[in-house]
Order: sequence, then structure tokens, then C-alpha cells
Amino acid sequence: MTDTSTPPAPPRMLVMPLPRASIYVGASLLMGITQGLGMSFFSSNITQVQGEFAATQQEALWLVAAYLAPAALTIALVKIRTQFGLRLFAQVALACFVAAALLNLAALNLENAVIVRFISGMAAAPISTLAFLYMLEPFSPPYKLSVGLSLTLMGTSLGTPLSRVLSPYLLDLGGWHRLTVLELALALIAAALVHLLPLTPIPREKVIQRWDFVSFPLIFVGMGGLAVVLTVGRSYWWFDRWWLGALLAGAIAALILAGIIELNRKTPLLDIRWIVSPAILQFAGALLIFRVVLAEQTSGAPGLFQTLGLQNAEMQGLFWLIVAMTVLGGLVSAAVLKPGREHAIHAVALVLIIVGALIDSRSTSLTRPPQMMVSQAMIAFASALFLPAAMAAGLIVALKKGQLYILSFIIVFLLTQRIGGSLGSALFQTVLQFRQNAHTNRLYADLGQSDPLVIQRLQTYAGSYTGTLADAGARQGQATSTLAQTVQREATVLAYNDIFFLVACVAAGALAILLAHWAMIERNKRQLAGATANG
Repeated sequence: MTDTSTPPAPPRMLVMPLPRASIYVGASLLMGITQGLGMSFFSSNITQVQGEFAATQQEALWLVAAYLAPAALTIALVKIRTQFGLRLFAQVALACFVAAALLNLAALNLENAVIVRFISGMAAAPISTLAFLYMLEPFSPPYKLSVGLSLTLMGTSLGTPLSRVLSPYLLDLGGWHRLTVLELALALIAAALVHLLPLTPIPREKVIQRWDFVSFPLIFVGMGGLAVVLTVGRSYWWFDRWWLGALLAGAIAALILAGIIELNRKTPLLDIRWIVSPAILQFAGALLIFRVVLAEQTSGAPGLFQTLGLQNAEMQGLFWLIVAMTVLGGLVSAAVLKPGREHAIHAVALVLIIVGALIDSRSTSLTRPPQMMVSQAMIAFASALFLPAAMAAGLIVALKKGQLYILSFIIVFLLTQRIGGSLGSALFQTVLQFRQNAHTNRLYADLGQSDPLVIQRLQTYAGSYTGTLADAGARQGQATSTLAQTVQREATVLAYNDIFFLVACVAAGALAILLAHWAMIERNKRQLAGATANG
């Protein structure tokens, strides 16, 4: 008898009409980009901002550190959202974000600006949560962790390259306040969208407990202290300021004390035992390596071009390409991400990062943005592929344990993304300085005063000042100074090449570990299948 039954229809992707779903997706992308811009505007334009405040680079970096310090506030906001309701949480969060954007306009000196940026960082903490919720809202459950997650992380990743694209025009219009005016405008649009677009309410529960008021301040202080040390430590140099060590020790002590308290609670804010389980440590390690490797794009290529005298306005084509490839990577991730494919997606992403970093490691002082288009496009595409797959795998592990483990997952994600991003940049800049000093010493050792090539180069430099300097001694001094600048520039380029090659090696090591782990999983599956068949 012929089976005439039809196969079940695949689940619908959307739970609402396409036009309304598009508005929810647009609102999520707007909020993700808004938060990313707020976090990146100052770090991408630190030289211009320090000039406006008549500050040193060390002092201007406190604007970035102040914004990153309150990252742990997201942990408390998850419980606040559950206890007081999603709608109220969203409206209050956007109102605070708008108010913080307004305060930026009143900051007229560095001290006030640091305080306002700290408040802005606190106000921006719930925006990433809202971006996730609004992106997940229109999708049916089977598509939330694939399409929804991929598009959300794509939106939050666009802030950094867009900040470098938009900031030259905004700074030309009226200085750093124009950056904050754009933040305010985007915040107002986001507030209007939150008011017009309701989210599916979640049941209210009384989840805030007395010991949360002890644990959370310790976590807040610990993560904030780590963020500050990692942001400003390289600029002040790690061992030259006693307060850096004191701050780092205090941050670690606060986190250890919070961990001891949580281990002895019946219903902890964070499940420490679960966080240190092999599956979560593997997840955290993958995210941490990814953030360190991604410093090649966030700190490497822009830093190299700034060393060569280029500003953001002269790198527009490169950053627009990074934006386009991030979008393409997010769309590809949304199309291919499914449970069980995470290892394959990670392997492809790591291969792209390895190839891109190796291409960049052949840079010279004549390298310009067009020569890095291919490599940076590969890294941008890889970053948009890697993160959704890693986060989806971690979320699945957390959801299997229950809703209470979502908070523990969030702390792992925050530590690896915010603190990991700062750690990646700090490591990048620290190793860069060591390699720069090594190459400088080697180049100077190779330059002998009697070397005919050195004499010829000095004569060439001195000749270029004939029309402006009449004194021969002054021309010779200027020629020596120009040669020293050239040596320093070449040493810096060589140091960046070393870092790019190191990034490729780290990614290659991660790929080897991934492939070995993947092979072990597949072998265990085959053994289990064989045992089942024989049984």
C-alpha cells in the first residue's frame, strides 16, 4: 500500500507579518549599533579627543576606561528585568540612556567627561540586552539561536568600524560633542521604537535576594577594576605605577570573595561550579582566544596606518569594506548556523583569520589600505561567523540546565567579551612595544656612522633642507633626526608584522585544538553507534 501521507511542513521562520518583523529587526540593529558606537567613538578617536580636552593620551584613555568599567551591571539588570517586568525595564533603560546622552553635552572638561562617560557606560549596559530581545521577538523558537542570534551579534559588531567611518565627518562639524549628539539622536529613536514596539511579557518572579546585595557589588568592583587596569595599564606601563598593582589586586580579591560567597549560597547569583565545568571552560576559552585574535583588526591595522601617518578619514574605503563583510558574515551565519555545525564554522573562521593575518604580516612602510582590503575582509567575515556559533553552543548548554543558569552564562560572556577585548588590546600593545624596542635596537646596531649607505642617506636628507636651513650644522642635525624617525617607523612596522604573525600562530594553535577535539567527538560517536548496534 502506497503511503500518501505528506511530510510535516517546516516550522515558520517568523511569528508575525514580515513588515512588522522587519521593524523589530531594524530596532534591534539600531540599538546594537548605538551601543557599539558609544563604546567605540572615543577609543577610535583618542588622539582627536585628547586634543579637544588639552589632555595627554594617558588622561584621555580614562574616558574609555570609565565607559567600560560598569560592564557587570548587565548581571543585575537580568534579575531586575525578571522581578519588575520587561516593559518597565525597557522604558526605564532607554530613558536612562537618553539622559546619559544629554549629560555628555554638558561635559566641558576632562574630569566631568570621565564622570559622564561612566554614567553613560552604566546607562548603555541594558541596551545590548534589549537588542537581543528585539531581534529574537519576531522569530519562531527554531530560528532564535540561528538567524536571531547571528543578526544580533552582527549588529553589535558594526559599531566599531562605523565609528571610524562616521567620526571624521562629525569631528569636522564641531568636535567631540558632535559624536555625543549622534549618540543622543540614536538614543531618542531607540526610545521611540521601544515605546511603540512591545515585547512578549515574561512572568514576574521575586528573584532578588538579600545576599545579591553583597555579591553583586563585589563582582561590579572586580570586573570594573580589571577593565580599568587593562585599558590604561599599558599607557602608564604595568610596573611603573603602584596603584595599577593595587587596583588589580583589589579587583581579583573582590572577585575571589564574591566566588566564595556564591559557593556557599543555596540559590547563588552565579553557579561557580557550573562556570568551571569543562564544557563552559571550553566555551570561555574559545571566546577569549577569539577576542585576543580579533585585536588584529581592532588594534592592528588601524594602529599600523596611524603609525604611517594616516587618519580615519584616509581609511574610509577599508572600514566600509569591513562593515560590508561583517554584514555578509552575519547573513551567512544566519543561513548555515545549526546545532552540530559549530566546529565546522569555527574551523572556517580560524582558517580565514590565519590567512588574513599572514597576509598582513608582510606589510611595509609603503603599505596602504588598498593592500589590506583582502586580508581585513577575510578577518571581518570570520569574526561575524565565529561569535554566533560560539554563543549558540554556550546558550544551548545553559538552557539545558535551566533558566537560573542564564545569569552564569551572561557573566562568562561578559568576562570574555568586555574584559577579553580589553585583554586582547592590552596584550597586543604590550607585545608590540617589546618588539618595537627590539627592532629599534637591532636597526641602530646595523647603522654604522662609517657605513656608505648611512652617509649617503644623511646627505640626501640634509640636501632636502638646503632651501629652508642656511646653516650646515642645522641641516646635518635635522638629517640625523629624520633618519632616527625613519628607523623608528621601520621598527614599528616590523613590530606590527611580528604581532600579525603571532596572531596567525595563535589562531593556528586554536584550529589544531579544535580539530583534535572535533575528531575525538566523532570517534566517540562512532564507538557509541557501534556499541548500540552490537547491543
